[in-house]
Amino acid sequence: MAEGFWGKLGKGLAKTREYLSSGLEAVFLDQPNINQETLDRLEELLIGSDLGMEVTDRLMIGLRASVERKEISNLASLKKKLKSYLVVILNKGVPQEPPKTTPVVSLFVGVNGVGKTTTIAKRAAQLRREGKTVLLAAADTFRAAAGEQLAIWGDRVGAEVVRHQEGADPAAVAFDAVSAALARKIDAVLIDTAGRLQTKSNLMEELKKIKRVIAKAIPDAPHERILVLDATTGQNALSQARLFHETIGVTGIILTKLDGTAKGGIIVPIVEALSVPVTYVGVGEGVDDLIPFNIESFAEGLFESGKE
Repeated sequence: MAEGFWGKLGKGLAKTREYLSSGLEAVFLDQPNINQETLDRLEELLIGSDLGMEVTDRLMIGLRASVERKEISNLASLKKKLKSYLVVILNKGVPQEPPKTTPVVSLFVGVNGVGKTTTIAKRAAQLRREGKTVLLAAADTFRAAAGEQLAIWGDRVGAEVVRHQEGADPAAVAFDAVSAALARKIDAVLIDTAGRLQTKSNLMEELKKIKRVIAKAIPDAPHERILVLDATTGQNALSQARLFHETIGVTGIILTKLDGTAKGGIIVPIVEALSVPVTYVGVGEGVDDLIPFNIESFAEGLFESGKE
């Protein structure tokens, strides 16, 4: 795990870790003993890393109790306790059982600009490396050249692509892709959708239609309903997650652009609110820069730089 974690996730968390660790070290440099002032400054740090008010309040209640029990006396013991609390919260994200039949149909959703198409390409590349056959569905029929972009990625990673003309019904594209995958005995179908604001009810209803139409071809599909979120949006990602979850029942979250923000803590309140697991995080532009999310490694990487 050392190379994979510290080489990818560790570096992806560098900005968030720098914010938290440098802040904690400054607090203890000024005040080596834990007191009310220390805890107040710690609370500000946690909120600033986008853990959110609810999670921060819960953490502070636990930390204050630990201080009273004299379980925390210095920076090292404080970090250890914080990591243990974060692991408990993140374990609330319960992964679903993988489907036992093929094709496995994955529907990717999210707002504009979060990186859905490139995330799909990275996921397709992973599946191809595992020896699986992959079909991509270009159900983003509104964005100019979206289908062309997905087709280029399909050629690059070795995946077939189903696409219709611009402006076509996205549900029809999804249905054709799933039907083709059944006929060709494809292992995995990854469906791209247009970016949509979570507040636009007509576009959210369209996602429900896509989901219903897919189920006509395979009754229990889409097996995965993956919400792609941009880590740099901070607390707005939480409101996005809530509404997409209400609409289609999100089964997993992929957090992109983690390497570009100090707001990596946003993962925690999202999992706390939805009990949906983070499955992957994006830590760069390369095709290999989508890595499986590991709870213990994430909690460790928020505070420790590890071995580079």
